[in-house]
Amino acid sequence: MTTLTLTPGSVTLADLARVFRDGAAVRLDPSCHPAMIEAQSRIEAAANGSAAVYGVNTGFGKLASVKIASKDTATLQRNLILSHCCGVGDPIPRGHARLMMALKLLSLGRGASGVRLELVDLIEAMLARGVTPLIPVQGSVGASGDLAPLAHMAAVMMGHAEAEYKGETLPGAEALKRAGLTPIVLGAKEGLALINGTQFSTAFALAGLFGAWRAMTSALVTSALSTDAIMGSTAPLQPEIHTLRGHAGQIDAAACMRALLEGSVIRESHREGDTRVQDPYCIRCQPQVTGAAMDVLRMAARTLEIEANAATDNPLVLVGADLIVSGGNFHAEPVGFAADMIALAVAEIGAIAQRRIALIVDPVLSHDLPPFLTPNPGLNSGYMIAEVTTAALMSENKHLANPCVTDSTPTSANQEDHVSMAAHGAVRLGRMVANLERILGVELLCAAQGIEFRAPLTTSGPLARVLAVLRKSVATLGEDRYLAPDLEQAATLVRDGSVVASAGVAMPELSA
Repeated sequence: MTTLTLTPGSVTLADLARVFRDGAAVRLDPSCHPAMIEAQSRIEAAANGSAAVYGVNTGFGKLASVKIASKDTATLQRNLILSHCCGVGDPIPRGHARLMMALKLLSLGRGASGVRLELVDLIEAMLARGVTPLIPVQGSVGASGDLAPLAHMAAVMMGHAEAEYKGETLPGAEALKRAGLTPIVLGAKEGLALINGTQFSTAFALAGLFGAWRAMTSALVTSALSTDAIMGSTAPLQPEIHTLRGHAGQIDAAACMRALLEGSVIRESHREGDTRVQDPYCIRCQPQVTGAAMDVLRMAARTLEIEANAATDNPLVLVGADLIVSGGNFHAEPVGFAADMIALAVAEIGAIAQRRIALIVDPVLSHDLPPFLTPNPGLNSGYMIAEVTTAALMSENKHLANPCVTDSTPTSANQEDHVSMAAHGAVRLGRMVANLERILGVELLCAAQGIEFRAPLTTSGPLARVLAVLRKSVATLGEDRYLAPDLEQAATLVRDGSVVASAGVAMPELSA
């Protein structure tokens, strides 16, 4: 297993993608250890002092006014974790849980949380040896951090709850034992440091972002295929049009589509004598729509990269100012906004793709393609219901794209009276991206079928390579057949990056 050494405060999206997609383990750069040790010494002193310091020698939330004796420090932290293990629902995917753990390491590594190095060592060892806490998907409102999900992680570290190890679901203590690890007894503030924070929401938002970006680049390819299938014009891709407007995403999208369509014989065949003056918006305005979504995803990416490097628990040890201050960095409002932005982009990429599919299967609009792309319409229905399926998925994504961050509700006896709902906003992204991948998979099938009907005219070299990859696993549709496996295979080619890779054209970068 690859192990990444990360420096808190300067970790990139590419680093985080490796943790999520490749399953890389994580260790903190030792250069962050001195600051962590110094902060921990301040917490230890506060725990043994007389002044009330929230979460160190007091109760939590509405119970912050209750003073806790120093002899009860370990019990306080133990009770905090076990009482907060109130997550419900299915366990989250392993990759999301590991990314959440890596994000927690980065937050602790900023040197403001006051935890011992032993705590960090245990999280690093769990990642390296494959001990993954089972984290229920529901229970966070993104207020005082992702309390319930992170508590389930912390409970495993203490030898409670459940974890997955080598394919088995085991009690936390047993999973640690089999991996050669020992449960930890939490010290002053350590339980609070583990469960205060936005790492659950941020992990899901990042996963949604990575999936959305890959789908968006696939949409550039499928939209180029659709343009050629309906013998659309490439005039709207003229670079000066997009430079005059100036939006980076629009400029990038148009440039990519020009490269994808360069050399198409289909395109050259109708430059002269085409009675159509303009294509419908779903063809003509692709750079403007997909490009705008690209810009939104990049804005969300910047927010999430900052959040991934942030100290988000409470209170924070400000060594330079010689203070331990109770604040609100655990409030996941930035993540909630980012998740809502990603959701909007995903919904719009799918909405315009669905209109392209509807265009291709409609003989009135497809420029002489057969109805529903079947060579024998009437006896055969072709891609009629595949298009209906994409309409259902598009509609579902529109509903799911409604903002979550505005849906605050008071919790914890009105102490936490405004919450972000970032977890809701981030978790739904997985379903939305899966819907989008299936929409684009159907577009891939329909556009490929349309291009093949243009024979002997041929498409461009990049798009021909995409068609060749598709036809290795999905045959051209002649007589009607059981279509569900075709749709899923095409979606897989979108999901695993094959659509983009096979085109061989430089794609826009997320960090641009």
